[in-house]
Amino acid sequence: MLELKNLTKKYGDFTALDHLNASFETGIYGLLGPNGAGKSTMLNLITDNIKRTEGSILYNGKDILTMGSAYRKKIGYTPQMQGMYDDFTARDFLHYIGSLKGMKSARCKKQTEEFLSVVNLSKDAHHKLGSFSGGMKQRVLLAAAMLDDPEILILDEPTAGLDPAERIRLRNYIASLGENRTVILSTHVLGDIESIAKKVLLLSRGKLRHFEAPQQLIEQVKRELARRGDVETDNMTLEDIYLYYTEHSEAYGEQKHEGSEENIH
Repeated sequence: MLELKNLTKKYGDFTALDHLNASFETGIYGLLGPNGAGKSTMLNLITDNIKRTEGSILYNGKDILTMGSAYRKKIGYTPQMQGMYDDFTARDFLHYIGSLKGMKSARCKKQTEEFLSVVNLSKDAHHKLGSFSGGMKQRVLLAAAMLDDPEILILDEPTAGLDPAERIRLRNYIASLGENRTVILSTHVLGDIESIAKKVLLLSRGKLRHFEAPQQLIEQVKRELARRGDVETDNMTLEDIYLYYTEHSEAYGEQKHEGSEENIH
């Protein structure tokens, strides 16, 4: 189990994440929120890429800071920003990532071919990454995240740039990954989250506003908005809710700030 307790991150006077509490077991968890809501900060804290200001992150009851590399080996991470070596082939890149994870050569090579097939890149594995489209690079990063069978997968826009058929195929594969590990999926493709997520986290101004199953979240927000009386809630979908929070960000305290996580990361 992964637990976030009073997790807080400040940049000077700006609070990017504000005393967030959430627990994650096996399954798919969707992460939603307007730009600047704290999503990237939350993911960077979970992956131990930045230091927290307050609070704790526990994995199976242990603070991740005390686990060190043992915790990082349990994580697979697909970042939104595609920092890659353009002169590497896709296959060489996966071998390199596997070596960084401390995998034995034979196991790394076997998994490399397995995951290249999963992301439909076996025929392009010998091509250099510099020749790949953004969507192809995203698939390579997903394959890299899966190396060494991580117990926690952090996926930041993993299907960005993919054509509809490829996106649906990878979405279904991601759904299968949640059967035996924790998957936190941040995406603007609301249909993906609505169809495969066990629960959805909705962030706004660094605060966790909702953490429910997709349909429960929809019904709860519909009741909330009906009380406000400023929007038609009949037939409201998760996408409608996301758009409402984005378009009415000021009502939920969203602020543009030079020190926000969107400008720092």
